[in-house]
Amino acid sequence: MPVRLRSGEKARFAHLDYAASAPCVRAAADAVEGMLPWYGSVHRGAGARSGKSTLEYELARQAVGDFVGARAGDAVVFTRNTTDALNLLARVLPVGTTAVVFEGEHHANLLPWPAAVRLPAPPGPDAAAESLERALAGIAGPAVFAVTGASNVTGEVWPVRRLADVARAYGARVVVDAAQLAPHRVVDMEALGADYLAFSGHKLYAPFGAGVLVGRSDWLDAAEPYLRGGGASVAVGDGAGDVTWATGPARHEGGTPNLLGAVSLAAVCTALADADRDALEAGERDLLARLREGLAGVPAAVPVSLFGAEHERVGIVSVALPGQDAAAVAQRLALDHGIGVRAGQFCAHPLARRLAGSAAPGGDDCGAGPAALLRISFGLGTLAEDIDRVVAALAQETLRDPSDAP
Repeated sequence: MPVRLRSGEKARFAHLDYAASAPCVRAAADAVEGMLPWYGSVHRGAGARSGKSTLEYELARQAVGDFVGARAGDAVVFTRNTTDALNLLARVLPVGTTAVVFEGEHHANLLPWPAAVRLPAPPGPDAAAESLERALAGIAGPAVFAVTGASNVTGEVWPVRRLADVARAYGARVVVDAAQLAPHRVVDMEALGADYLAFSGHKLYAPFGAGVLVGRSDWLDAAEPYLRGGGASVAVGDGAGDVTWATGPARHEGGTPNLLGAVSLAAVCTALADADRDALEAGERDLLARLREGLAGVPAAVPVSLFGAEHERVGIVSVALPGQDAAAVAQRLALDHGIGVRAGQFCAHPLARRLAGSAAPGGDDCGAGPAALLRISFGLGTLAEDIDRVVAALAQETLRDPSDAP
């Protein structure tokens, strides 16, 4: 996609903000285009359109479940995104359940839990396991542990299976936020030790507005519907409160569902499942190494990390820019170089503040913004040329006077 720069020249746009929203792949677009002539109400109507739409919606549910290794008895509930999915799960927790999270989580997994024990972001996997065990040992009653699969700030892959084993030893259920993990790695719920898993379509090369919660159905079936309305109910009597609610995914999918979102998300899941994931991961690792090697030659850009520079990570790198306004630098990258990145705290404020502060000499001031970082993230479709361009542009822009307007 060509974009016009501030100079008037045109350049091929380099999208390096995949961690916020990945571009839509052809498989998703083809699925939507193929579905549009048959677009009809799901689970409502006896006509051909409704029948076709209902079938495709349920086939999409199966495909998405297969993609993450859903087990017999697991529910696959379509939601709007990861935030919606985790809020749904937080709503259905049995009374008295305590949630345990680390402060390194994205807000989607940090804020929904009604009774949460928030642990400091650990400096490594050993510290994470020890901290979690201490917390769970002090909880009387049911507990749930919620953790990200890969950080949206650092890209670091969390030791989910190890932490899940700790949680299960104390009878706690495990929730995995796979929003950043699923686009980059094969996800299998059993291998992760996850009771529940959530992710978003717009991170996984599908359009906005479709997400999913996959997991054990007992809590979901026992709770009040997330959205009360048509579809969630199977019978409504004459008196107020005389309602029989559905069981299974329909219980929490009130209203006419997002058919095109579900179908497009399923198409991407199927395409990725059919792809050579080992080759895709190898290509991503090469780009990641290229980016980190390039950034090593940009002294003003300091990569941040929680677990250490050598820890496994996906295609996400955030840098602190001491003495610079990260937002202004990001804007110049867009206007003068045709490169899209992200500046800020990435809806993970506690972790971003901590990492920016540790990277900035003399304190936690990392530019004009409040401990802002600059994030470069990539995935399918990213070229080595894109990595070289952002490194060169960042080297140029961080040499400018910080007082220069964007």
